[in-house]
Amino acid sequence: MDENIWKGKWKEIKGGIKEQWGKLTDDEIAEIEGKQEKLAGLLQKKYGYSKDEAEEHYKRFLDKYKE
Repeated sequence: MDENIWKGKWKEIKGGIKEQWGKLTDDEIAEIEGKQEKLAGLLQKKYGYSKDEAEEHYKRFLDKYKE
């Protein structure tokens, strides 16, 4: 997803992140704002995903928010 679209839809995406990955804290989600690569890193850390798994999970998640 284009970074500008990501930032523009951040409030909507943030709510979805909370639903999808409940282990992430509000502070961690706030840290992600506008930075897709940070989401992948947190998924690796909190859920034990490999880098490829984390990227696949967040890409599938973001597909829901494409125009």
